[in-house]
Amino acid sequence: MAADTARKPTASGVVLAIDAGTTGVRTRAVFADGRESIADYREFTQHYPQPGWVEHDAEEIWQAVRATMQTVCRALDEPISAIGITNQRETVVALDRRTGAPLRRAIVWQDRRTAERCDQLAPHLPTVRATTGLVLDPYFSGSKIEWLLRNTDIADNEHLAFATIDAYLVHRLTGGAAFTTDVSNASRTMLFDIRTLRWSSEMCAMFGVSESQLPDVSASSGRVGVTVRDGAIPAGIPISGIAGDQQAALFGQACFAPGSAKNTYGTGSFVLLNVGANCPAATPGMLTTVAWQLGTQPAVYALEGAIFVTGAAVQWLRDELSIIGAAAEIGPLAASVPDSGGVVVVPAFTGLGSPWWDAYARGAIFGITRGTNRAHIARAVVESMVFQTRDVIDAMTRASGVHIRDLRVDGGAAVMDMMLQLQSDQLGVDVLRPTELETTAIGAAYLAGLAEGVWDSPADIASRWALERRFSPSGADRDIAHSRWLRAVERSRDWTST
Repeated sequence: MAADTARKPTASGVVLAIDAGTTGVRTRAVFADGRESIADYREFTQHYPQPGWVEHDAEEIWQAVRATMQTVCRALDEPISAIGITNQRETVVALDRRTGAPLRRAIVWQDRRTAERCDQLAPHLPTVRATTGLVLDPYFSGSKIEWLLRNTDIADNEHLAFATIDAYLVHRLTGGAAFTTDVSNASRTMLFDIRTLRWSSEMCAMFGVSESQLPDVSASSGRVGVTVRDGAIPAGIPISGIAGDQQAALFGQACFAPGSAKNTYGTGSFVLLNVGANCPAATPGMLTTVAWQLGTQPAVYALEGAIFVTGAAVQWLRDELSIIGAAAEIGPLAASVPDSGGVVVVPAFTGLGSPWWDAYARGAIFGITRGTNRAHIARAVVESMVFQTRDVIDAMTRASGVHIRDLRVDGGAAVMDMMLQLQSDQLGVDVLRPTELETTAIGAAYLAGLAEGVWDSPADIASRWALERRFSPSGADRDIAHSRWLRAVERSRDWTST
């Protein structure tokens, strides 16, 4: 069903947003009348079976979705108008279409096991770029699916299906009645033609994937199915919004005009620039992606710079190095020293994304002296988030000629004033932090609510965006530290051959 943006908003609509991220699941009730949201969150296990491999138990993800949804539903005393789903992109689940049960662990977007295969396919890069807007990198789903078909014992039969996390959740929530992804998630698989908005037979053939094994593709805003009863989860709730996490954040930040941009500081960081309804030609170092499609309206496109590790480096400081005891400690610790003392951390734990696209880079720490302490290392990790974002925006500007006017930010690390001031200094533009930092979930809720008449229009949504704080360039020198960062990046590149 197409989204009907002409409907009038209801007086007291509530939309559930399921945010199935890389490290956990949050279900959030978003109220049209502006009441404070109700939310529940559950982490799930990260599996690292070999160096460069990252896996998730999709059944554990589903149980986290069930648990958080049930908690939120029990706290509500009014009907739910719609459900929106947003999710970690590129992650692949192999499942039995009859039951929805996963057949093995999901291969996560961070996983690098198919790097050599992507190298082998290098002669096809022009076709990949022109058709999908992507680059040949293990980040994307196509080579992951091929690996599952070639290297596991899953039965390649009529019951086998491959899903992005959103399609997997739609299948489970509807009791198997729907198996659907949206155009934004499909555009991250390397199997989708971003101009025709259909699965590409040529790309599917390249990776040995049958189109019948893939989900249906819908608009980002429009009903795709309804829930079946599951404990406290009621039956009959429309599932009416789907978007990959970064596209949902762009929508939640109300970046509806071409030239508007956002950065999400999450497990990784992702800069998206709205470029409108005309799909641009391939841009060096950048990805072209479908931002969203509202009902039967033309799709909106975005340029994207994908940074693999930002918040994950904070988790590394906490979990592997024990430099901090909780993620919230990183900001005060980094701000306790005036600079990094010459230390540079390149968090290329799973290679480098935009604009380098080097699957063989590895993490490194440079510039350590006897006087280096944990605060210097913490600050260098924070600075790495800032420098990687500048690298992406500099490359985006060079390639497209589009200069961003300002940068809207969200994600967990966006609470750090010190980091956002450094970001403004490095970019030379204002950085805008909204009052609502959970824009990924909000974007999913808006997409679903538009389809069901909870919100009237994108203009109605834009009027709800509110600024919490503006960070303006201080005039500090922005190039000395960045030059040192670029030297460190160069030394970390092409570090391993596998």
